[in-house]
Amino acid sequence: MKAGIVLFTSDRGIAPAAAAKAAEERGFHSFYVPEHTHIPVKREAAHPQTGDETLPDDRYMRTLDPWVALATAASVTERIELATAVALPVESDPITLAKTIASLDHLSGGRVVLGAGFGWNTDELADHNVPAGKRRTVLRETLQAMESLWSDEEASYDGEFVKFGPSWAWPKTVSQPRVPILIGAAGNERNFNWISKYADGWITTPGEQDIAERVQLLHKIWKEAGREGLPRIVVLEFKPDAERLAQFTELGVTDVLYGLPDKSEEEVVAYLDRLAGKLRNLDTGLLA
Repeated sequence: MKAGIVLFTSDRGIAPAAAAKAAEERGFHSFYVPEHTHIPVKREAAHPQTGDETLPDDRYMRTLDPWVALATAASVTERIELATAVALPVESDPITLAKTIASLDHLSGGRVVLGAGFGWNTDELADHNVPAGKRRTVLRETLQAMESLWSDEEASYDGEFVKFGPSWAWPKTVSQPRVPILIGAAGNERNFNWISKYADGWITTPGEQDIAERVQLLHKIWKEAGREGLPRIVVLEFKPDAERLAQFTELGVTDVLYGLPDKSEEEVVAYLDRLAGKLRNLDTGLLA
């Protein structure tokens, strides 16, 4: 099991490149950022945490583009994974997004991990012409189309929402046939069936309960789907706890993610020092 960092990026506070560099220097394995293209002022979609249209944090409307943010991080780091928690691929043109991700993966030496979501904010999706009732179909087609672009010499796709004829597209991703794809979603049977068919692992939602029960269910569905090995499982955590970390290791959790505060570079680096110190004092082996 490895420890990673997630930064809810915004146009204030620490820059992604500075955060990623500091995290890598302290031995963290991965660096995650989120995505929202915009937040419609008039909305009806309920946020998973608040239960209504109100937002728990104004950074939702201030989020930086994830791929630009990760590109800046790639330029000042050498080893740390560059990941999203979560990106919304259905809000981008699949051909263009595939090029962006493959380019970042190529230039970073194969460090990209795509954490994707179905999209809770259906008002946001609607502005991208994604029907709320079809968002899973659109995501599946987008991911499959990008995989063709990342791996096939002559890529093509013919779906309900994504279509293009035989095409050449380089660079290809370093990992084949795709970058690792993780789905951030509630831990239930429906989502785990989807993950076991189309992705490589699961990212928990904030405040996810009964992790052990959910991990066991995912492992069961994964095996029944005929997938080899075990899925990657990324758990969003709040503070280091020796007992919980030992339980996660025993369950087969592969990553724990700790969030960074929305503060200045000096304050965030000090926070990372304290967090890394606690993890090392627990002798967890989570840090490089």
